[in-house]
This record gives sequence, C-alpha cells and structure tokens, in this order.
Amino acid sequence: MTSNVISVDYEQPLLQPLSGAVCDTRHAWARVPPEPTPAVREALKARIRRLLRERNAVMVSHYYVHPDLQDLAEETGGLVSDSLEMARFGRDHAAQTLVVSGVRFMGETAKILSPEKRVLMPDPEATCSLDLGCPADAFSAFCDQHPDRTVVVYANTSAAVKARADWLVTSSCALDVVRALHAQGRKILWAPDRHLGDYIRRETGADMLSWDGACIVHDEFKALELELLVEAHPGAKVLVHPESPASVIALADAVGSTSGILAAAQRMDAREFIVATDTGLLHKLRALNPGKTFIEAPTAGNGATCKSCAHCPWMAMNGLADLARALETGEGEVHVDPALGLRARVPIDRMLAFTAGLRSGQPAGSLVAGIGAA
Repeated sequence: MTSNVISVDYEQPLLQPLSGAVCDTRHAWARVPPEPTPAVREALKARIRRLLRERNAVMVSHYYVHPDLQDLAEETGGLVSDSLEMARFGRDHAAQTLVVSGVRFMGETAKILSPEKRVLMPDPEATCSLDLGCPADAFSAFCDQHPDRTVVVYANTSAAVKARADWLVTSSCALDVVRALHAQGRKILWAPDRHLGDYIRRETGADMLSWDGACIVHDEFKALELELLVEAHPGAKVLVHPESPASVIALADAVGSTSGILAAAQRMDAREFIVATDTGLLHKLRALNPGKTFIEAPTAGNGATCKSCAHCPWMAMNGLADLARALETGEGEVHVDPALGLRARVPIDRMLAFTAGLRSGQPAGSLVAGIGAA
C-alpha cells in the first residue's frame, strides 16, 4: 500500500501591532496512509497486539487519531486521551517502550518525561501547524525582548520551545495556571495559539503578550455558518475548543479541551450536539454517549467543497501499518537531546505538579507562589 502525499496550504496572519510575533510559515505537507481492507486491518491489529506484548510496550493515542488506533490502545491496556493525560500516563506506566499515536510534540514530551524509555511513533514526521509556526530561535529572541514576562507555552510546541519556557500548559489546565499567575501579579508572554491566548486573556484578565499562531483545523471554523447550523438544529448544544476564533467561541454552550468537551457532552441533557473541534473526537463522543447525535461544526460556506473538513492532516498520518513497522523494526523512534530534554522538563514538571495539586485540593495560588522565570 502506498501513502497519499497531500499538500497543506495555510496562511498565518500578518504581524499585528502589539500582538507579538509570527513566523511566516505558509506551506506544509502530510502523508496520509490508505485505508486497509477489513482483512488487512484485522491482521495488522493482531500483529500489533503480539508485538506490544513481546516488546514490553504500551500505546497512548490522542483523541484525534484514527478510531482503529484509539480502540487498539484501549484494548491493549493503553490510553486514549488528551496530551496532558498522555504525558502523565507514559511517565507512570511500567512499560519500557511507549508507542505514541499523535503528532511529534507528543512523542517528544513522552521522551522528555521518560528519557530511559524507548518512544516510538507510527510516523515521527507528523507535526502540527502551531509547532511549525513557532520556531525556537525566533521565539527565544521574542522572549529576550520581554524579560519581565513569565513565559507560558502551549503543549503544541517543540522541545526547544518548551526549554525556553517557564510554564507549559495544555488546553485543559491553561486557564487555571494563567489565573494563578495573574493573581500573583505576573505578566504573561504566551505562545503559540492566538485564539487560545485571547480566550485565556478574556477569561482571566491577565496581562498577556501573544505570539501570533493558529491551529489550521480550529482556525477554520466559521461563526456565520455555525449560526445557520444552530438554526437548523434549535435543540442542539454547541461544544467548542478554545483554539477556535472568538466569534465561534461566543456561540458555545460549553468551551473546553478535548477532555472538557467529552465531559460536557456527558453532563448535558441535550440529545444533539454541534462540535467545533477535530472530527477525530467524534469517535469517542459517540462511544460514550449512545443515543446522542454529534454534528461536525462547519469550517466553510455553501460554495466550498465540504461543509466541514475539520481533521488534522498530520494526525491522519498515523496508521496501523506504520505502527506495526515501528514496533517490529524500531523505525520511528523519537530522540531528544538529553541536555535540551532536562531544560524542557522543568515547565512540564511544573504543569504536572500544578494539576496534581489541584486534584488533591490544594489552592492554585500555593502552587505557583515563588515560581517565576525558569
């Protein structure tokens, strides 16, 4: 089977006054594997199950990858989750090989937290527009221009960008971390997603200077088309990821990370939901909520080829055949320079300690007191 190589064109905004900085990255690519036949699919799954046992390996899969990889992770004792839980699970699991189905920054994070373990990916060239649009050298120079600010970066960044940060956050804990830092009087330098940064600034009132990046999936959701879809489904609740534009967030009944959207769908008593995030999440939403209907939020108008094309092309690079090959041959191993990994681990460990403290009932302020620049 040969893969389809697709071009991914996207435009990042021009630098806006006082908004921060932007990398002029306008083109990328993705190599999407073909769908296997049912017989090949079952043979590959059986092969992967055997190799996981033989290699003392465990799978962690993001909600946005193919349903086959989500189901296989859970069937074999692994995890399907967001990037925060993937990082925590990989660190704490006894397996000596971690197979990360997602994008490269997730594999790097797993390696940073578990340098003694082997980390494999089905395709380590699967990347992220936020990572591509925030190169370490340019970002470090931006930070140097604002030494009075606490540097908070989103998980969707390279190991080198994380190494320059004071704090790492995911969309599930970003509000809590920034709110606590703001309460301590800290001014924030945020990167790289401008929509998530703006959402956090609006919710917390924090003084935030932002890098100007965006996720190519969430940036494409359209408020006007969403309003029309809501009119066609008046009983539906709208669930929105905060990487979406502010005009889309304004229409939401619930705003949250992937795990937050899952929780909202289970909590709400509606029978229909319109979901503005990567369509990969619909697999888990439907599995957890039988009897409820989930509709993809629109990314384009009536004249477009599709009304919603909200699926990350790099997440789509993860496939069963490449996963089996990685386990069998060691191809797709993720390496992080040890010295860089040590620096990058500081903000990651702060995030994990912060979220663990919140779960145990500690006040957020006590979890950031005395912690400024790394």
